[in-house]
Amino acid sequence: MTEWSHQQYDLLERAITSGRRIAAYRRGTEFMVVPTRLHVISGREAVEATHPTTGDQITLYLDEMDSFEVVR
Repeated sequence: MTEWSHQQYDLLERAITSGRRIAAYRRGTEFMVVPTRLHVISGREAVEATHPTTGDQITLYLDEMDSFEVVR
C-alpha cells in the first residue's frame, strides 16, 4: 500500500479544483485522466476521473496507484 505525503495530496486536490490532467501510474500502466473527485469508497480513498478524449468515467484507488504527476 502506497502512503501519500501532504504535498502529494495538495497536488492532487489542486488538480481536481483546477481541472488539470494527471498521469497516474498503476502496475506499469499510465492513465491520463482529469480527476473530478477524491472520496472514500468502502474505507479506501479513490479518485473519480474522466478520460479527456472519450469521456469514460474511471475510478482509481490511491492504495493501488504507484505514483502520479500533474500535467502542466
